[in-house]
This record gives sequence, structure tokens and C-alpha cells, in this order.
Amino acid sequence: MMSRPKIALAKSLLIALLVTAAVVSLSFSALAVCSLSSTSISFGTYDVFSTSPLDTNGSIVYRCANSDNNISISFDRGGAASFNPRQMRNGSQALNYNLYLDAARTIIWGDGTAGTQTYFIKNPPNNQDVMVPVYGRVPTGQSVSRGVYSNTIVVTINF
Repeated sequence: MMSRPKIALAKSLLIALLVTAAVVSLSFSALAVCSLSSTSISFGTYDVFSTSPLDTNGSIVYRCANSDNNISISFDRGGAASFNPRQMRNGSQALNYNLYLDAARTIIWGDGTAGTQTYFIKNPPNNQDVMVPVYGRVPTGQSVSRGVYSNTIVVTINF
């Protein structure tokens, strides 16, 4: 009998979010089958003079079979020192932002540490695409130079 930690490690799936959209599938013989895809999140143009935060949305889609349950999806810090704030970079310039589980942008999507939460569902539908929204926000009041700012987030699904 395989212990639970080994199963969790064996059934992790990583993809990059924000820089490119990726579709990644992973299957195990009769143990579990889940796939995960994401859309790139684009904030558009940040106006340093705006008094409103720059909000955007994206999504993650997963599909599981074989009665998989206790699905969790976590995000890493994206190379930032902490989850709050995450940072998009343009050379040495940093533009703070974050990704959230809720439309009100109050629950930071992370790995369950440092005040963050993961997406979790006990009994997801089998053999159906499940779309999970991702809510992004760039706060106001940041003095940054013109240019392209980007960051990569590693998304992990455990099932």
C-alpha cells in the first residue's frame, strides 16, 4: 500500500501561468487522470496617474476522471519574496500585483501559507471541464517606467 504523501507527490502537475497559455496532461494507470490548462493573464496598460486599480481576469480549466476527489490548485510566489505583493519585472523595475480567488480581490491565491489560500474542491465533477476564474489586480500609486512587465507563476494541481 502506497502512503498518502507519495501519492500526492506523484500526482502533482505544474504549468506556467501569465507568460504563455499551456495545456498539460498527466495520467497514471488507473490511479488518477487530471489535465490542467490556463489562459495568459494580461493586465493591459497601467496608468501611473490612475486612481483606480487595474483589474483583469483569467482562468484555469481542469478535468479529472476516475472519481478523483480532494482537488487542490495552488500558485507559487512567482519569484517574489512574498505572496503580497507579487511582482512583474521589466529589468530592474518592479510592478506590484496579485492574483486572487475571489472577485472582490480579498483572498490571495497562493499555497496556503502566509495568509494565502488554495482552490479546493472535495468532489469535482468527473470527466467535465471545470473553469476556475483567476482575478488579478495591479494597485494604484506605483511610479514605474514605460515598458513590458511580466512574471511567471507555477500552478500546481494535486489530486
